[in-house]
Amino acid sequence: MKNSILVLIGAVVIILILVNILHDDMYYNLKLEELKQEYAIKPLPSVDHTQFPELQKDFESPQEVTAACISCHNQRHIEVMNSAHWNWERVSYIEGRGIAAAGKRNVINNFCIGAQTNEQACAKCHIGFGMTQDHYDFNNAQNVDCMVCHDNSDEYHKGSEMAGYPDRAVNLTKVAQSVGNPQKNNCGVCHFLGGGGNNVKHGDLEMALLSAPREVDVHMASNGMDMNCVDCHTAENHKMRGRLYSVSSDNTNRATCEQCHTNTPHFDDILNRHNAKV
Repeated sequence: MKNSILVLIGAVVIILILVNILHDDMYYNLKLEELKQEYAIKPLPSVDHTQFPELQKDFESPQEVTAACISCHNQRHIEVMNSAHWNWERVSYIEGRGIAAAGKRNVINNFCIGAQTNEQACAKCHIGFGMTQDHYDFNNAQNVDCMVCHDNSDEYHKGSEMAGYPDRAVNLTKVAQSVGNPQKNNCGVCHFLGGGGNNVKHGDLEMALLSAPREVDVHMASNGMDMNCVDCHTAENHKMRGRLYSVSSDNTNRATCEQCHTNTPHFDDILNRHNAKV
Protein backbone atom coordinates (compact mmCIF):
# COMPACT_ATOMS: atom_id res chain seq x y z
CA MET A 1 0.00 0.00 0.00
CA LYS A 2 2.78 2.36 0.98
CA ASN A 3 4.68 1.47 -2.16
CA SER A 4 1.63 2.31 -4.29
CA ILE A 5 1.27 5.71 -2.63
CA LEU A 6 4.97 6.44 -3.16
CA VAL A 7 4.72 5.43 -6.81
CA LEU A 8 1.67 7.65 -7.26
CA ILE A 9 3.40 10.61 -5.58
CA GLY A 10 6.49 10.04 -7.70
CA ALA A 11 4.40 9.93 -10.87
CA VAL A 12 2.63 13.17 -9.96
CA VAL A 13 5.96 14.89 -9.27
CA ILE A 14 7.38 13.71 -12.59
CA ILE A 15 4.28 14.93 -14.45
CA LEU A 16 4.48 18.33 -12.78
CA ILE A 17 8.17 18.61 -13.66
CA LEU A 18 7.49 17.67 -17.31
CA VAL A 19 4.58 20.13 -17.56
CA ASN A 20 6.81 22.88 -16.21
CA ILE A 21 9.60 22.03 -18.65
CA LEU A 22 7.46 21.53 -21.74
CA HIS A 23 4.93 24.29 -21.13
CA ASP A 24 5.28 27.07 -23.69
CA ASP A 25 4.19 30.36 -22.16
CA MET A 26 2.14 32.67 -24.35
CA TYR A 27 4.29 35.75 -24.13
CA TYR A 28 2.66 39.14 -24.37
CA ASN A 29 3.69 40.77 -27.64
CA LEU A 30 4.78 44.18 -26.40
CA LYS A 31 5.81 45.33 -29.88
CA LEU A 32 2.29 44.81 -31.15
CA GLU A 33 0.77 46.53 -28.13
CA GLU A 34 2.99 49.56 -28.70
CA LEU A 35 1.81 49.78 -32.30
CA LYS A 36 -1.82 49.42 -31.23
CA GLN A 37 -1.45 52.27 -28.77
CA GLU A 38 0.31 54.43 -31.35
CA TYR A 39 -2.44 54.08 -33.95
CA ALA A 40 -5.33 54.02 -31.49
CA ILE A 41 -4.68 57.68 -30.69
CA LYS A 42 -6.16 59.62 -33.59
CA PRO A 43 -4.36 62.91 -34.32
CA LEU A 44 -6.38 66.05 -33.75
CA PRO A 45 -6.23 68.91 -36.30
CA SER A 46 -3.66 71.51 -35.29
CA VAL A 47 -5.58 74.34 -36.95
CA ASP A 48 -9.19 75.37 -37.46
CA HIS A 49 -9.66 76.19 -41.14
CA THR A 50 -12.99 77.88 -40.47
CA GLN A 51 -11.01 80.72 -38.86
CA PHE A 52 -8.90 81.61 -41.90
CA PRO A 53 -10.10 84.82 -43.61
CA GLU A 54 -8.98 83.41 -46.98
CA LEU A 55 -11.62 80.66 -46.65
CA GLN A 56 -14.47 82.83 -45.37
CA LYS A 57 -15.90 83.69 -48.76
CA ASP A 58 -18.18 82.34 -51.44
CA PHE A 59 -16.02 80.58 -54.00
CA GLU A 60 -17.22 80.86 -57.56
CA SER A 61 -14.92 78.15 -58.91
CA PRO A 62 -12.83 75.28 -57.50
CA GLN A 63 -9.71 77.00 -58.88
CA GLU A 64 -10.35 79.81 -56.39
CA VAL A 65 -10.19 77.25 -53.58
CA THR A 66 -6.88 75.97 -54.91
CA ALA A 67 -5.51 79.53 -55.03
CA ALA A 68 -6.55 80.00 -51.40
CA CYS A 69 -4.83 76.76 -50.39
CA ILE A 70 -1.63 77.70 -52.21
CA SER A 71 -1.59 81.13 -50.57
CA CYS A 72 -0.78 79.42 -47.25
CA HIS A 73 0.58 76.03 -48.28
CA ASN A 74 2.97 77.49 -50.81
CA GLN A 75 4.99 75.11 -52.99
CA ARG A 76 2.75 72.17 -52.08
CA HIS A 77 1.17 72.35 -55.52
CA ILE A 78 4.64 71.83 -57.03
CA GLU A 79 4.93 68.56 -55.09
CA VAL A 80 1.51 67.46 -56.30
CA MET A 81 2.39 68.25 -59.90
CA ASN A 82 5.44 65.98 -59.63
CA SER A 83 3.41 63.03 -58.35
CA ALA A 84 1.91 60.06 -60.16
CA HIS A 85 -1.55 61.04 -58.91
CA TRP A 86 -1.26 64.20 -61.00
CA ASN A 87 0.79 63.07 -63.99
CA TRP A 88 -0.84 59.64 -64.30
CA GLU A 89 2.54 58.14 -65.08
CA ARG A 90 5.79 57.06 -63.46
CA VAL A 91 9.25 57.19 -64.98
CA SER A 92 11.01 53.85 -64.57
CA TYR A 93 13.25 51.35 -66.31
CA ILE A 94 11.43 48.99 -68.67
CA GLU A 95 13.40 46.08 -70.08
CA GLY A 96 13.88 46.47 -73.81
CA ARG A 97 12.79 50.11 -73.77
CA GLY A 98 15.11 51.69 -71.21
CA ILE A 99 13.90 54.67 -69.20
CA ALA A 100 10.27 55.37 -70.06
CA ALA A 101 7.11 56.89 -68.59
CA ALA A 102 4.13 54.58 -68.21
CA GLY A 103 0.74 55.11 -66.63
CA LYS A 104 -2.91 55.89 -67.27
CA ARG A 105 -1.95 58.49 -69.84
CA ASN A 106 -0.44 56.02 -72.28
CA VAL A 107 -1.25 52.39 -71.40
CA ILE A 108 -4.27 50.09 -71.50
CA ASN A 109 -5.62 50.56 -68.00
CA ASN A 110 -7.38 47.34 -67.11
CA PHE A 111 -11.19 47.58 -67.40
CA CYS A 112 -10.91 51.34 -67.96
CA ILE A 113 -9.15 50.56 -71.29
CA GLY A 114 -7.58 54.00 -71.75
CA ALA A 115 -8.05 57.64 -70.86
CA GLN A 116 -7.56 58.91 -74.41
CA THR A 117 -10.84 60.13 -75.94
CA ASN A 118 -12.58 59.51 -72.59
CA GLU A 119 -10.96 62.26 -70.55
CA GLN A 120 -14.13 63.81 -69.14
CA ALA A 121 -15.19 60.56 -67.50
CA CYS A 122 -11.70 59.43 -66.46
CA ALA A 123 -11.06 62.85 -64.91
CA LYS A 124 -13.55 61.95 -62.18
CA CYS A 125 -10.58 60.10 -60.67
CA HIS A 126 -7.92 62.70 -61.44
CA ILE A 127 -6.72 65.24 -58.86
CA GLY A 128 -7.32 68.12 -61.24
CA PHE A 129 -9.93 70.19 -63.04
CA GLY A 130 -10.70 70.71 -66.72
CA MET A 131 -9.42 67.51 -68.36
CA THR A 132 -11.51 67.79 -71.49
CA GLN A 133 -9.07 66.54 -74.11
CA ASP A 134 -5.85 64.66 -74.59
CA HIS A 135 -3.61 67.75 -74.43
CA TYR A 136 -4.55 68.63 -70.85
CA ASP A 137 -2.25 71.28 -69.37
CA PHE A 138 -0.39 69.37 -66.65
CA ASN A 139 1.62 72.52 -65.85
CA ASN A 140 -1.34 74.64 -64.74
CA ALA A 141 -1.17 74.80 -60.93
CA GLN A 142 -4.63 76.38 -60.67
CA ASN A 143 -6.13 73.09 -61.82
CA VAL A 144 -4.74 71.09 -58.88
CA ASP A 145 -7.67 69.69 -56.89
CA CYS A 146 -6.71 69.88 -53.19
CA MET A 147 -10.23 69.09 -52.00
CA VAL A 148 -10.62 65.63 -53.50
CA CYS A 149 -7.92 64.24 -51.18
CA HIS A 150 -8.27 66.54 -48.17
CA ASP A 151 -12.02 67.09 -47.74
CA ASN A 152 -13.14 65.82 -44.33
CA SER A 153 -16.79 66.89 -44.65
CA ASP A 154 -17.72 63.86 -46.80
CA GLU A 155 -19.62 66.24 -49.08
CA TYR A 156 -17.13 66.74 -51.88
CA HIS A 157 -17.55 64.71 -55.04
CA LYS A 158 -16.74 65.22 -58.67
CA GLY A 159 -19.53 65.44 -61.19
CA SER A 160 -20.16 62.76 -63.79
CA GLU A 161 -18.65 63.57 -67.20
CA MET A 162 -17.55 66.98 -65.90
CA ALA A 163 -13.83 66.82 -66.70
CA GLY A 164 -12.84 66.58 -63.04
CA TYR A 165 -14.87 69.53 -61.79
CA PRO A 166 -16.89 69.09 -58.58
CA ASP A 167 -20.62 68.48 -58.77
CA ARG A 168 -22.52 71.77 -58.94
CA ALA A 169 -24.31 70.98 -55.66
CA VAL A 170 -21.04 70.95 -53.68
CA ASN A 171 -20.68 73.80 -51.19
CA LEU A 172 -17.10 74.84 -51.93
CA THR A 173 -16.85 77.13 -48.90
CA LYS A 174 -17.88 74.38 -46.48
CA VAL A 175 -15.48 71.92 -48.07
CA ALA A 176 -12.59 74.40 -48.05
CA GLN A 177 -13.13 74.97 -44.34
CA SER A 178 -13.31 71.22 -43.62
CA VAL A 179 -9.97 70.02 -44.97
CA GLY A 180 -7.55 67.74 -43.13
CA ASN A 181 -5.57 64.53 -43.51
CA PRO A 182 -6.96 62.14 -46.16
CA GLN A 183 -9.52 59.67 -44.80
CA LYS A 184 -10.57 56.28 -46.15
CA ASN A 185 -13.38 57.83 -48.14
CA ASN A 186 -11.01 60.25 -49.90
CA CYS A 187 -8.90 57.39 -51.19
CA GLY A 188 -11.83 55.07 -51.77
CA VAL A 189 -13.76 57.37 -54.09
CA CYS A 190 -11.20 56.48 -56.77
CA HIS A 191 -9.52 53.30 -55.55
CA PHE A 192 -12.78 51.56 -54.58
CA LEU A 193 -14.98 52.90 -57.37
CA GLY A 194 -12.47 53.22 -60.23
CA GLY A 195 -13.44 51.56 -63.49
CA GLY A 196 -17.10 52.45 -63.24
CA GLY A 197 -18.25 50.69 -60.08
CA ASN A 198 -17.47 49.25 -56.68
CA ASN A 199 -14.70 46.61 -56.67
CA VAL A 200 -14.44 46.73 -60.47
CA LYS A 201 -10.86 47.80 -61.05
CA HIS A 202 -8.61 46.29 -58.39
CA GLY A 203 -10.63 43.38 -57.03
CA ASP A 204 -9.25 43.74 -53.49
CA LEU A 205 -10.40 47.28 -52.78
CA GLU A 206 -14.05 48.11 -52.23
CA MET A 207 -16.57 50.07 -50.18
CA ALA A 208 -16.71 47.30 -47.56
CA LEU A 209 -13.42 48.66 -46.20
CA LEU A 210 -15.19 51.82 -45.01
CA SER A 211 -16.92 49.80 -42.27
CA ALA A 212 -15.08 46.50 -42.34
CA PRO A 213 -15.03 44.07 -39.38
CA ARG A 214 -11.71 42.59 -38.20
CA GLU A 215 -12.44 39.42 -40.16
CA VAL A 216 -12.25 41.44 -43.39
CA ASP A 217 -9.35 43.76 -42.57
CA VAL A 218 -7.50 43.67 -39.26
CA HIS A 219 -5.99 47.14 -39.80
CA MET A 220 -8.95 49.12 -41.14
CA ALA A 221 -11.65 47.38 -39.10
CA SER A 222 -14.19 49.81 -37.68
CA ASN A 223 -14.41 47.61 -34.56
CA GLY A 224 -10.63 47.38 -34.32
CA MET A 225 -7.77 49.79 -35.06
CA ASP A 226 -9.86 51.72 -37.62
CA MET A 227 -6.74 52.83 -39.47
CA ASN A 228 -6.78 55.01 -42.58
CA CYS A 229 -5.08 54.20 -45.87
CA VAL A 230 -2.44 56.88 -45.30
CA ASP A 231 -1.36 55.31 -42.00
CA CYS A 232 0.57 52.75 -44.08
CA HIS A 233 0.63 54.47 -47.47
CA THR A 234 2.55 57.42 -46.13
CA ALA A 235 3.79 60.23 -48.34
CA GLU A 236 6.84 62.40 -48.72
CA ASN A 237 6.37 65.50 -50.85
CA HIS A 238 2.96 64.14 -51.89
CA LYS A 239 4.50 60.98 -53.37
CA MET A 240 2.60 58.08 -51.84
CA ARG A 241 4.37 54.96 -50.64
CA GLY A 242 3.02 51.80 -52.23
CA ARG A 243 2.85 50.47 -55.76
CA LEU A 244 0.76 47.78 -57.40
CA TYR A 245 3.10 44.86 -58.09
CA SER A 246 1.34 43.75 -61.27
CA VAL A 247 1.92 47.04 -63.10
CA SER A 248 5.16 48.37 -61.56
CA SER A 249 8.32 47.58 -63.47
CA ASP A 250 10.74 48.32 -60.63
CA ASN A 251 10.77 47.47 -56.95
CA THR A 252 10.92 50.93 -55.36
CA ASN A 253 8.87 52.92 -52.86
CA ARG A 254 6.88 49.90 -51.71
CA ALA A 255 4.62 49.87 -48.67
CA THR A 256 5.76 46.90 -46.58
CA CYS A 257 4.79 45.15 -43.36
CA GLU A 258 8.29 45.78 -42.00
CA GLN A 259 7.97 49.55 -42.08
CA CYS A 260 5.66 49.28 -39.04
CA HIS A 261 6.21 45.80 -37.63
CA THR A 262 10.00 45.52 -38.24
CA ASN A 263 11.42 42.26 -39.62
CA THR A 264 11.12 40.48 -36.25
CA PRO A 265 7.50 40.93 -35.15
CA HIS A 266 7.16 37.41 -33.65
CA PHE A 267 8.77 35.71 -30.67
CA ASP A 268 9.20 32.54 -32.72
CA ASP A 269 12.18 32.86 -35.06
CA ILE A 270 10.60 30.39 -37.48
CA LEU A 271 7.69 32.79 -37.97
CA ASN A 272 10.06 35.73 -38.41
CA ARG A 273 11.84 33.86 -41.20
CA HIS A 274 8.73 32.64 -43.02
CA ASN A 275 8.47 35.70 -45.28
CA ALA A 276 11.72 34.69 -46.97
CA LYS A 277 9.73 31.91 -48.66
CA VAL A 278 6.52 33.87 -49.31
